[in-house]
Amino acid sequence: MKEDKVLDMIKTNPIVIKNIENPSDEMKLMAIKKDGIMIRHIKNLTSEMEDLAIESNPRAIEFIKEPTYNMKKYVVSKLWNTLEFIKDPSEELIIIGMNQKGYAIKYAKNPSEKLQKIAIEKDYDSIKYIENPSEEIQFLAIRINYVALRYINNATLDVELLAIRENESTIKFIENLDDNKKILFLKSNALVMKYIINDFSRDIIERAFKEVLSKESVPEKYVRDFINCDSINEKYGNISMDKIVFIYKYGSKTCKKIAVDEKLNMM
Repeated sequence: MKEDKVLDMIKTNPIVIKNIENPSDEMKLMAIKKDGIMIRHIKNLTSEMEDLAIESNPRAIEFIKEPTYNMKKYVVSKLWNTLEFIKDPSEELIIIGMNQKGYAIKYAKNPSEKLQKIAIEKDYDSIKYIENPSEEIQFLAIRINYVALRYINNATLDVELLAIRENESTIKFIENLDDNKKILFLKSNALVMKYIINDFSRDIIERAFKEVLSKESVPEKYVRDFINCDSINEKYGNISMDKIVFIYKYGSKTCKKIAVDEKLNMM
């Protein structure tokens, strides 16, 4: 078959190169130009062909036996997950990858805290690829997005409390959730009641609320949430009186002041 005809076939469907015995360099270049992955079917590659292959498809680096460092930098800068095909990537390469996606941290062996921070700041859920993250890294992820708690297997209690304060729904991600934790979380966020509405006696719940609301340092949000949470209600048996009455009976001066403001806002 004439070379022109073969070249036309390769141009239409580069996989044709796979079935051609002793293809010419022109045929090889045509196939690679169309799809760099075709180098997997080509023998005796030249450096020109390898360069063309990764320009055409960065994932072609998988089939280059001894890629240069510049080749590695190029493909990672184009496609972060080509790190998969690079043995023991350097910190520089990992950072190049993480500039696109924090998930690139998963290709780093024993990543430094510096790398971990870059990953989390890029994508908070990159923490799922970090083994035994420090408490500082856990805090960073939670502050960016409380949902990060879902991906932390060894969260410290302080990290769990931060997540609960950020959003009560994170109680669903808490491991080893016992009664002590539930009450502790309720003291941190009144809206946790939505998730433990039938778990405790009224006396236990009221004792927890009294402890928080009686403090002058009670957070404003806590008071407003306490007042507005539908799950805290006499009809559910978790409080013995109207919530405003409860505040005026047990709340601190600060608490009462916030309650008055909240009631005025509701009018």
